[in-house]
Amino acid sequence: MPIKELAVSAEHLSRHFGSFHAVQDVNFHIPEGEIFGLLGPNGAGKTTTIRMLCGILPPSRGEATVLGFNVRSHPEQVKKRIGYMSQLFSLYNDLTVEENIRFYASIYGLQSKVQNGRVEELLKEVDLAAFRRERTANLSGAWRQRLALACAIAHRPRMLFLDEATAGVDPLARKEFWDLIYRMASQGVSILATTHYMDEAEYCNMIGMMHEGSLIALDTPDAMRARIGGNLFQLTVDRPLAAEELLRTLPVVKEVSLHGVLLHVQMKTASDTRALRRKLHASGIHVADLTEIEPSLEDVFISLVDEQDQHKIQTRKD
Repeated sequence: MPIKELAVSAEHLSRHFGSFHAVQDVNFHIPEGEIFGLLGPNGAGKTTTIRMLCGILPPSRGEATVLGFNVRSHPEQVKKRIGYMSQLFSLYNDLTVEENIRFYASIYGLQSKVQNGRVEELLKEVDLAAFRRERTANLSGAWRQRLALACAIAHRPRMLFLDEATAGVDPLARKEFWDLIYRMASQGVSILATTHYMDEAEYCNMIGMMHEGSLIALDTPDAMRARIGGNLFQLTVDRPLAAEELLRTLPVVKEVSLHGVLLHVQMKTASDTRALRRKLHASGIHVADLTEIEPSLEDVFISLVDEQDQHKIQTRKD
């Protein structure tokens, strides 16, 4: 099987704003035609990373290439060849769907003689043909999202950057959007998507998890989940906040996190659940259900952040 060329290469990529390290020593690669997910909470450094890769913000240190062009020395060459879409992608509300696509096609330099064919392709690709004469102001969030994608890829970029592009739409719309992204990847387009929705990582070939400007993990979704291993339980109790506080004090518990009204508890061994039940019962907390579960990527992220925080505490002590 031939080795894929790299669409993106980031080596020790860093960006500092005075004494604040927004991105610190980030390393990853994206082969052509693959989907790379950059996960983490708001403020983790995802958007700063993407802005450097798009040639918008020069790195303070390190190097990166996109489609063979160095982002520091040839940012304009990078910008010409990529597509970019964010949650705040600018659409013109007083224009129709078709007029927005035509406007962006012209901005990207498509000649008028090829615009008609490309506009028809895009309307069909994102399923907006029936809305072509609808004013953009009248579109729902999900349809605006599709229109923004069509505008971002009007010039057929081989690399697409999605920065929190699915924020603010319902789960069904997010899934349908990712179906479009999958179709593009199957056609050879490379994609980097930043998101704070951990479930979206399932759509990616490779994921990187960011926390406080650093890349704390880089692997496939399956390999990420394997980091936690077994002995993860979902706990249903009548007083979840009190139970969480108590569980954090128990030596048999490695990790505990609150997911709505449910608790995810990682035990040192499966047999430790008997001690857990006894402690909760003794504190007047009723256990309605205790079930072993497969770890989610959110569980992995919480575990990794906890490990990092514990390491920092230990380092300060030493």
